Amino acid sequence: MKRRDLFKAALAAAIIAVSSSASIAADWPKRPINLVVPYKAGGGTDAYARAIAAAAKDVLDVPVVVVNKAGSGGLNGANAVVRARPDGYTMMMTSGGSFLLSTMTRDTDIDALESFDFVAQVGQLRTSLMVPVSSPFQSVQDVIDAAKTNPGSLRWAHSGRGGFHHVGGLGFLASNGIEAQDVPFKGGGPTRAALIGEQADFGFLGVQQHRGFEDQLRALAVNSQDRDSVMTDVPAFGELGIPFAAVSSPVIVFAPKGTPAEIVSAMESALAEITAKPEFAKLLAERGTGPVYATGADAKAALTAMKADAQPLINSLSN
Repeated sequence: MKRRDLFKAALAAAIIAVSSSASIAADWPKRPINLVVPYKAGGGTDAYARAIAAAAKDVLDVPVVVVNKAGSGGLNGANAVVRARPDGYTMMMTSGGSFLLSTMTRDTDIDALESFDFVAQVGQLRTSLMVPVSSPFQSVQDVIDAAKTNPGSLRWAHSGRGGFHHVGGLGFLASNGIEAQDVPFKGGGPTRAALIGEQADFGFLGVQQHRGFEDQLRALAVNSQDRDSVMTDVPAFGELGIPFAAVSSPVIVFAPKGTPAEIVSAMESALAEITAKPEFAKLLAERGTGPVYATGADAKAALTAMKADAQPLINSLSN
């Protein structure tokens, strides 16, 4: 085939591909959108997904169906979505911080920053320091003092090694020069139950986990500079002057790489509208969380910055 003919064939193929992509985008959505949550039902990310599904009814013309695919620190669901057809009918909502840290600490080909297209951030999960209500520790400083008095004697709980609760806890320990015995559990619910049952002296778990358990758990501080916008009764490490590592977890919607830009943009706009609805905020408030919206570009920038901040803590896991 002559060079000119090769050029014409390549140009024709490109035009067909662009036309096909534009046609898909113009027709989207025509059927339900599967929103994969790579964790068990009942957790913080799942709560956001179900609030999105409920509040999307008059924004999108089709239902949003929440599909839980738990396992391997969120990577089972991510693997399913990364292989999905990039047509806008399969997306993933995940705890961005935990997802990032899982890709940094586990053997996987998935890159949290490059394997997907970022659609938007819809929320924020923060970890916090809690103790059983029967604990003698009335403040964060009490925990620090006890840990320094008897190094390594205290037990601390979290929802799994490599997750953002674990890394946030490691940051607290390292920043305050203390040691404690690491006691991992599988998920936020089991961590909370273990702490209530006094199987650990303190724990790092989502601040929203305190909602409804005020008579069984004492929340000493949230792992941030300022108080949480919903759980406002819990002080922040920043206001207390306690050193901490700024590790949190934006709740982010991702699309398979190669999803038409028009579809990504349309979903981004839909999520901006959904997260602004009072119904969405009300549904989340019942679970101790709230809406936090950011564009896909801003969500990617935030996760990129978090990777740089978390890398030293990740490195400490292998030392």
